[in-house]
Amino acid sequence: MAEARRTTIDTAEVDRFSALAAEWWNPNGKFRPLHKFNPVRLAYIRDQVAQRFGRDAHAARPFEGLRILDIGCGGGLLCEPLARLGATVVGADASETNIEVAKLHAEQAGVSIDYRATTAEDLADSGETFDIILNMEVVEHVSDVGLFVGKCAEMVRPGGIMFVATINRTLKALGLAIIGAEYVLRWLPRGTHEYGRLVRPDELEKALSEAGLVVTDRTGVVYNMLADRWQRSKDMDVNYMVIAERPAG
Repeated sequence: MAEARRTTIDTAEVDRFSALAAEWWNPNGKFRPLHKFNPVRLAYIRDQVAQRFGRDAHAARPFEGLRILDIGCGGGLLCEPLARLGATVVGADASETNIEVAKLHAEQAGVSIDYRATTAEDLADSGETFDIILNMEVVEHVSDVGLFVGKCAEMVRPGGIMFVATINRTLKALGLAIIGAEYVLRWLPRGTHEYGRLVRPDELEKALSEAGLVVTDRTGVVYNMLADRWQRSKDMDVNYMVIAERPAG
């Protein structure tokens, strides 16, 4: 009997986000926290990509000529602004429902994006490669973190980079990102995150290293209640982002 193929897909997690798909583009809906989170993510991506690839971050289309994969793209909240910055964008998600929502919104917005209902392993096994991979708030939802990070890393071209954003596995994160955000403030639907599936920076960086990537930058992201916005911070106890590159040589 042939050995079952390993997969990164957790069907229950895919079904959970598929059920919420209609909410993706409602800034006051169930994905409101992601809409609030987007500006700090986009600014970090823009500045780091410009630095890495020698682009003017303040140009109209600084990402022209760069091929980007947003893996676990959901409804396309990052894909559309990146396409407007000039990138050739592939948005991939295991949920066909999410992809249909993303396609419809992009069509209505007049933005060209290659959306695909597929997995990281299928993309990697088909030989796809990218200058930049965005792996944002996904690793805590996959069934096999090592396999997922490894397959994503396979697609990073020499000299290319991968962004990973996720939540740390700390008691502080349990209190703020799960109990506070899901049960007290109700920023997210209950059950969005499971504490045991959160990934510590050392675990993530080990997986990236084993996949042949080198971590070049890391930052925490915290919510400033007075300013009502997310901002970068040295504090990585809850939300954090990491950049890893595939050496060009």
